[in-house]
Amino acid sequence: MSESVRTEPSERDPALERYSRQALFQRIGEAGQRRLLASRAVVIGVGALGSVIAGILARAGVGFLRIIDRDYLELNNLQRQELFDESDLEAGLPKAATAANKLARINSAIRIEPHVVDLNRTNVERLIDGCDVILDGTDNFETRFLINDAAIKQGVPWIYGACIGATGMVMPILPGETPCLRCVWDSPPPAGMNPTCDTAGVLAPIVHIVAATQALEAIKLLTGQRNDVSRGLLQIDAWMARLDRFDFQSARAQGECTCCVRRSFEYLDGARTGGTAALCGRNAVQIAAPPGQRIDLADLGRRLAPVAADSPRVNAFMLRARVDRYDVTVFTDGRAIIKGTSEPDEARSVYARYVGA
Repeated sequence: MSESVRTEPSERDPALERYSRQALFQRIGEAGQRRLLASRAVVIGVGALGSVIAGILARAGVGFLRIIDRDYLELNNLQRQELFDESDLEAGLPKAATAANKLARINSAIRIEPHVVDLNRTNVERLIDGCDVILDGTDNFETRFLINDAAIKQGVPWIYGACIGATGMVMPILPGETPCLRCVWDSPPPAGMNPTCDTAGVLAPIVHIVAATQALEAIKLLTGQRNDVSRGLLQIDAWMARLDRFDFQSARAQGECTCCVRRSFEYLDGARTGGTAALCGRNAVQIAAPPGQRIDLADLGRRLAPVAADSPRVNAFMLRARVDRYDVTVFTDGRAIIKGTSEPDEARSVYARYVGA
């Protein structure tokens, strides 16, 4: 393991003063804190895990945070999504924009860059470009496999995290050093085979435990303590207070991984991705629009007004309207979330009727 000298930050340096207690920790020190301030992290998804992760990294002094989220806030999010409150629900802004506002109030000395987009194969490489670490706050395996492809291709470390019920998992992935996600799971589990937040629920304490562990592994990387980063998958049962660690190094050593050994990036190349995605626990489907599409939300609001149950709500980021039995949310890039069905074909039909082909 690497060694660092315990030093106290200079009281005359205002850039370090707010982090003085953190810099007293010997594995970080003043040098590590300066590295944090010069580092760049990407948090993909600022819901349950991502909102906790982003808050920790902002308070820790990570100099640049790019936060990416495709979704909007709902009442049941407040039980576990750390950055948000009832006033944010009333404001009706997307999660990424709301999170950026909150993080700026937590630490105005760092740069925060929100993106209200769906992470997909057309934009993932651009959105992770130049970052030092990627934090997983997503809720589906397809997006995680896409992140894995892009991270392995570009050689960027990323921290996988997931939780359901009272259990969770964390696994740092260091390209070229540790097994990647596809070393452990070559394919996503079949639909309906695994519990979801809709069937098993999720407790806030496990969200905080998993997110805090992910953030800690990122801080190790960003402060130069790469040798201290956990190798393996940590499984946490918060209810039973049990931790288990699994070593998958042999999976990589076998040399059969499609992604990190053969360097076949099937999710990044689009061979194994789809244009729709059912959203966890939402009875909703996301519809992806062709790249480069732009929607005039004000005009769409005027067109929907005669058929909507109430006046459509429009802001700079999205439109929300109730039509028939569906809650329709449309973003400026043409992407939409159709709530009221879990069937992709039905969702596409609603999109075609009310938004356009």
